[in-house]
Amino acid sequence: MTGSQSTRPGGPATPPAADDWLAPVAASAAKAVQAPEELLGGYLPMLADAAVNGRRPDSSQLEAVRELGRRAAAQGVGARRAVDLYLSAAWRLWRQLPVVARSSDPEKVRRAAEAVLRVLDDAVGVLVDGHQTERRDMVRHEEAQRAGFVDDLLRGDADVARLVERAEPFGIDLGKPHHVALVAPRDGDGTADRAATALERAVVERFGDREVLVATKDGRVVVVVPGGPSPAFALPEGVGVGTVLHQALQRRGIAGRWRVAAGRAFAGAYGVARSYEEALEALTVADRLGLETDVVHARDLLVHRVLGRDQAAMVDLVRDVLSPLERVRGGAEVLLETLQGYFDAGEVATEAARRLHVSVRTVTYRLARVAQLTGYRVSRPDQRFALHAAVLGARLLDWPATPLPAEP
Repeated sequence: MTGSQSTRPGGPATPPAADDWLAPVAASAAKAVQAPEELLGGYLPMLADAAVNGRRPDSSQLEAVRELGRRAAAQGVGARRAVDLYLSAAWRLWRQLPVVARSSDPEKVRRAAEAVLRVLDDAVGVLVDGHQTERRDMVRHEEAQRAGFVDDLLRGDADVARLVERAEPFGIDLGKPHHVALVAPRDGDGTADRAATALERAVVERFGDREVLVATKDGRVVVVVPGGPSPAFALPEGVGVGTVLHQALQRRGIAGRWRVAAGRAFAGAYGVARSYEEALEALTVADRLGLETDVVHARDLLVHRVLGRDQAAMVDLVRDVLSPLERVRGGAEVLLETLQGYFDAGEVATEAARRLHVSVRTVTYRLARVAQLTGYRVSRPDQRFALHAAVLGARLLDWPATPLPAEP
């Protein structure tokens, strides 16, 4: 050791006040583990003081090390590398300690080693604790930022410039088109958080880690994926985003039954919000209609959206076209079910009969009865469209189980 030594009144010799001999130790340890030297702070003087004087650090010194752990996390230095830095510095310091280098007394060396190890244990403990605390705070902050961004993105924040700026760290270019899909559990076995984790991996594998976002909202999984013409984003012919996501859930064996509703792709700052509204409306319509399919796309439900936008017109249509069916003994349910089955089967009587578990003759008889009561025949294109639209409206209104509003 170079430099003069100072002596504490009533105590043993201590290292030089300037601690010049510790600087090379700190630099060597930091270089060895590729970590910032500043993260050592006053740790090396604490070790030296313990070895020479047998003194353990006080609470303020340990609190300073805890703050260094937080700083390491904030700078992106992992806990393992931070601990490696402290261990590396400790054994390098031990080789330079004057009490070890000059003493031939084994007991004195043992006491010095014990004191250093105690300080090392204390310091590493609070270092890791500070690192973990900072990481938890950072995660909570990131989650809060992410949740706030997702809410504003799906709502279509009025501050477009700010929204575009906030989207950049998430890899979202709001000038490009994006699909939004909602993944909702259909039974009590599905857990949105678990599904979100699986879907995030699947989405990144399929679309890459840019222009994608997976989050949870209101008990559902929200998935934002690119919808541009790029070959990297292109989907197989006839396969929609909803199908891709549902297949991903099945491949990964996620428990429960799920329904996926996908909106169309739109560009611009409000494109994501518009696609989200379509997906949400498609999910609502599918639930209201009692659709059995697990995948619904907004483009396939556009006629339902048209009907649903004008509630009064839809009520008038159902009342004027289908209310005569209530004159049948037992009510309109049987004939309405037949019409629904007929249209769902692609207007093929044999397939409708199979799905309804009745004979073809029964189906044709009931359709003829509908024509007799309403004046609308499925054989005439214009009347068939009116019937089909009225049937869709009835399903949206849950008629006849729910009475229609009274006429004004």
